[in-house]
Amino acid sequence: MTPQQFRIWRRTLGLKQKDAADRLGLKKRMIQYYEKGNRDGRPVEIPKSIRLACYALSEGIGDFDGQSTAPLPAESKETD
Repeated sequence: MTPQQFRIWRRTLGLKQKDAADRLGLKKRMIQYYEKGNRDGRPVEIPKSIRLACYALSEGIGDFDGQSTAPLPAESKETD
């Protein structure tokens, strides 16, 4: 997943950077690094676990306990 694809994913779901961070269990600053593609001039790779979580969120999965999934909670959708 490239930084551009990550930004498109977030915007397609109608999430602000803070909302995406909350859903992925990250700080907003990490979302900014992933979208920029670097941190302090060094490349930042989006980890596989985050890429998989993005896919799950895209499919409406809010949580997984190892056996079953829980849907995303209903929230308003706004973009940055």
